[in-house]
Amino acid sequence: MDGSSYYIPAVAMGAAIAFKGPSLLRGWRDPLLRSVGVLLALAGLVFLFAAPPTIAAVNDVTGTANVSAPLVYCLLSAYSASCLVLIINWRGGPPEVTRRLSRRWILGYTVVGVALIVLFVLGDASVERLRDFDTYYANTPFIREMIVLYLASLTIAGVAMNFMCWRWAIQVRGRLRAGLVIIAFGSLCNIPYSAAKFTAVVARWNATDLDGLSTNVAPVLASAGAQITAVGFCLPLAWRRVEDVWITWSAYRRLGPLWRELKPVAVPEERAVRMSWWTPAELQVTQRESDIHDGMLSLYPYFDSDVRSRAFGAAVAAGSSAAEAHAEADAAMVTVAVRARAADPEGHVIRSAETADSPPVTGSASADTDGRRDLVRMSDALRHSPVVAAVRGRADATGGRPGREARERTG
Repeated sequence: MDGSSYYIPAVAMGAAIAFKGPSLLRGWRDPLLRSVGVLLALAGLVFLFAAPPTIAAVNDVTGTANVSAPLVYCLLSAYSASCLVLIINWRGGPPEVTRRLSRRWILGYTVVGVALIVLFVLGDASVERLRDFDTYYANTPFIREMIVLYLASLTIAGVAMNFMCWRWAIQVRGRLRAGLVIIAFGSLCNIPYSAAKFTAVVARWNATDLDGLSTNVAPVLASAGAQITAVGFCLPLAWRRVEDVWITWSAYRRLGPLWRELKPVAVPEERAVRMSWWTPAELQVTQRESDIHDGMLSLYPYFDSDVRSRAFGAAVAAGSSAAEAHAEADAAMVTVAVRARAADPEGHVIRSAETADSPPVTGSASADTDGRRDLVRMSDALRHSPVVAAVRGRADATGGRPGREARERTG
């Protein structure tokens, strides 16, 4: 593998961090998000510092031959620990148990990293080797132990990752299960990677040359495994984000009929807040909800409870559920009130209602998730309900005259 084979995955990991940067900064206190950020960063650093050109540059800058070897081995150990910690935090459970297991893996691989550095310092690796360090120093005291230690730690991490992922995968479904299977497959690459390295090292112990397994086969397995594992971790999180955006835009679209129905009585266009097309979906939905709430408040003097009661009974008789019937009744009352307001251009009903109590805040006027769901149901009813269509037709036929409550206020 040449330098580009290492740098391209490193750039990909950097792009992933940049893409998730804002959410990582906002949620850095969240152990799961923090673990994702650390894993992506370590994966990118492993590829960056494992590239032969970078190895040569680090050796030159530090003035120590082969100092990149323990550096890359420590990064690999840290990456292995970060994968295990991410799985632990992702799975969740009692916080004290999660923290305890995470600390154990972090402590274990910290000890491995320290041991790798100590063994390198004790050994003699004065001849720079950019690609075949493992096999060239396979018989060198202390360096030999350092190589065996890092390969053993990678193997243990790969086995542990597969065990945890498969045990969890059989308990879940959907995108999470797909992500876990991908992670397990990526982690599985650690085992043939270590096996190829071990085989080449053992061959050197026995005066046999199988260096190609270490210099050509193993790096490909490591690159594939790290990238597959990163995809497995990112896929469920990215898919959840896509789902959230889809749900938000779906709510925006479904609120359209109710928003357009109330547009004639909402805030005048010159006073309305203008949104650009690139405005975040959540903000656009919030603005649309705000316009709907403002329109409904302006219609309060024209709301007719008799219209609502009759529409509710008709919806129930037509087979609608209680929630659907309430939405249809509210929609019917709103559509009649819009026409009653249009039939009262002088605002006599509004002026007579100014001395009345302010309208109570109902669930449909709240901005939480339940309130949005109520508004969406009302909007759907405006588009699809035959009960609402019949009420709208009668209101159009009568010229939008005010309802009973409005007539009482003006009488």
